[in-house]
Amino acid sequence: MRSKTRMVHGGITRDEQTGAVSVPIYQVSTFKQDGIGKLRGYEYSRTGNPTRTALESVIAELENGTHGFAFSSGMSAITTILLLFSAGDHIILTDDVYGGSYRLITKVLKRFNLEYTFVDTSNIENVENAVKENTKAILIETPTNPLLKITDIRKMAAITSNNDMLLIVDNTFASPYWQNPLNLGADIVLHSATKYIGGHSDVIGGLVSVKSEPLAEKIHFLQNSVGAVLGPQDSWLLMRGIKTLALRMEAIEASTKKIVDFLLKHKRVMKVYYPGLPTHPGHVLAKSQTRGFGGMISFDVGDGNYAEEILKRVNYFTLAESLGAVESLISLPAKMTHASIPSKRRLELGISDGLIRLSVGIEDVEDLIEDLAQALGDA
Repeated sequence: MRSKTRMVHGGITRDEQTGAVSVPIYQVSTFKQDGIGKLRGYEYSRTGNPTRTALESVIAELENGTHGFAFSSGMSAITTILLLFSAGDHIILTDDVYGGSYRLITKVLKRFNLEYTFVDTSNIENVENAVKENTKAILIETPTNPLLKITDIRKMAAITSNNDMLLIVDNTFASPYWQNPLNLGADIVLHSATKYIGGHSDVIGGLVSVKSEPLAEKIHFLQNSVGAVLGPQDSWLLMRGIKTLALRMEAIEASTKKIVDFLLKHKRVMKVYYPGLPTHPGHVLAKSQTRGFGGMISFDVGDGNYAEEILKRVNYFTLAESLGAVESLISLPAKMTHASIPSKRRLELGISDGLIRLSVGIEDVEDLIEDLAQALGDA
């Protein structure tokens, strides 16, 4: 089954009892038992719900995993995954990781003595040098947010397999249509499904897929214990989003390439970050482990005040958090998605006050380019 077909027919996609071509929304909290312990597959919707199960079967198939899990948000997915580890364990993370993940590690889990090191995982030597006796996992984003750096998933998998560690990949930016980390050696892949998978700015959710039965059992135990599960209505919305994911990703990437070309030629744009550019340091690697370069662009205009003016002038790009929607979005990472990272650290990473992030949607690309042109001013 090819990728586009899998988006529509992968996993549980219909109701066998009635023939409905869309899985019903089982808006129910508990299920009748035929006797004590005699279940018809479900007992309580925190533990399992038929609509959520259908979504989990889809993400497992799309990521070529053994099991899938649906969470109430991307952050609850990451939190539950990190609960696999114990006090004193050490985790290596991508340095320009999403601000929410940075906050979780440094402000919350630090209180439980989970050790961490942030490194530029696009440089394998940095990762190898960061490994300690108590290192239990490497957690990477590739491409990263917002600098779109590329990490070699295969090389990270080699490090983790040789050191009895887990490799966790946040695949939000690429989506399962463009990239499948489990195929490249990862143990766990996760998504903020709020983004490309949902795709319509109408649902919050997180998805996880794993490649082993023992790992699936551990995550199911944690998910059921913590209770950060996705409701049936939101599960249904994500399944609907998945059915158009391939078409949206292809249309978005086609527009993104044209917008990148425009930005490269504009005299007020100092630097453009996009892995589809041959000049991008991770371009060759990205081609080897993904099938597309996605719809995220970051560009630096060199001045925070000018950047804020641009954000005020745009008409079709909506100033908002998040990404991956049918609507094109624009943001200032230093003051929005990555505001929780200290200013000094942001500058060390290259997240300047003049860095603007675009999430390209499905509008007419000429309208989007004209909108950017008037917002940027004379070329």
